[in-house]
Amino acid sequence: MPFYKQVKDQLPDTRCVTTLKISSMNVEILESRLPGTTIPLLFVNCPALFDREGNPYTDENGITWPDNAERFALFCRAIVMTAVDQVQLNWKPDILHCNDWHTGLACPLLTFEEDRPKTVFTIHNLAYQGLFSYETFKDLQLPDELWSYDRVEYNGQLSFIKAGIVYADYVNTVSPTYAEEIKTAEYGAGLEALLQYHSSKLSGIINGIDLQEWNPGTDKNIYSNYTIQNLDNKSANKTSLQKELDLTVSNNTPLFTVISRIAEQKGIDLIINILPELIKLNVQIAILGSGDNALEKLLLTAAARYKHQLAVKIGYDEVLAHKITAAADFFLMPSRYEPCGLNQMYSQQYGTIPIVRSTGGLEDTVIDNNSITTDNCNSTGLKFTSESSAELLNTIVRAIDIYNDKSIFNIIRINAMKQDFSWTNSANQYIDLYTTACSKS
Repeated sequence: MPFYKQVKDQLPDTRCVTTLKISSMNVEILESRLPGTTIPLLFVNCPALFDREGNPYTDENGITWPDNAERFALFCRAIVMTAVDQVQLNWKPDILHCNDWHTGLACPLLTFEEDRPKTVFTIHNLAYQGLFSYETFKDLQLPDELWSYDRVEYNGQLSFIKAGIVYADYVNTVSPTYAEEIKTAEYGAGLEALLQYHSSKLSGIINGIDLQEWNPGTDKNIYSNYTIQNLDNKSANKTSLQKELDLTVSNNTPLFTVISRIAEQKGIDLIINILPELIKLNVQIAILGSGDNALEKLLLTAAARYKHQLAVKIGYDEVLAHKITAAADFFLMPSRYEPCGLNQMYSQQYGTIPIVRSTGGLEDTVIDNNSITTDNCNSTGLKFTSESSAELLNTIVRAIDIYNDKSIFNIIRINAMKQDFSWTNSANQYIDLYTTACSKS
């Protein structure tokens, strides 16, 4: 990975294994270990491109770095040189696994090398494509033969993500449903025809979650630990969160929560549209996140109006996220699209019932059985289909009915906690994908 400033600050123990000249830039390949493990890490150290404040893609004010194409093209070239051992580390990988547009150029650049590793390219969110001008393509001194409509050119622009899709041996996304959705005009972000053409090498594998970090039995961030055998302690978390967020303390009021980027993609506007109706239903709502300023203001205004029933915290707060997940009765995730999603899996681990829109990874990780009885209930959550505030409201009303029938409510919570979202399952599927790729002639 690039040796970002934030990584440099947290990982001082590195050693330089080689120095390179890439695109007239001086580059070091550094080696370290993943903290607490023996897993080796390699870093591309180019301070002029990566040692900056802000985040990997934008400055401190959220403005996209103007040289992102140069930054990630250099990174891709370093990847390729490492993958064919031009950096003299005395080993070559069997598989080069690239993720998202930032690594997309590595796939075509590798095709110019002999004895290259097989390539897998994972799309985490097709909406972010790494698009740059033809002038940038020329400035990066990429091979002219790559500039073609069936290669890296997309509507007159250089597309990093298209480069990965076209040239990788296998392409996958972070859920099976999303892999199907992106072949349609609704979700394909203009690349649906390309993905249909390459569908024979396209698949989906659900992300796993860290079951050590997200475990209600051992989580040090929550008020009171509990397990599937001892769900009584979950209610203590609810009481403590109500006090912390200045919500009315009540064990008989269903608590609906949101932990999300505040954006229309996440369906936050669908929730805002029905807040008056939700308040009339005598529920409580706790929302944590940040993003779109206009949506944030609407939420804060509503919180001021509906004190003790609606709590809104703007920002990122890892500890509070754990507390909310443990305390909630229901978790709302009405995304317009969701390649995988993690919070719906976290919530199930904590016996918090997710309410999600049937899209992408939400469709694949939540089970809904509309004809619920205590004899046939295999549900782990509730789902709805359309991008509709009305349908979301109807599903929340159904959730309240379930909450009031404690036998069904507890069965669904236990079903949710029994789900296995560990990385073991996902890793085994990736091993199968790698094995298939390595056997390809």
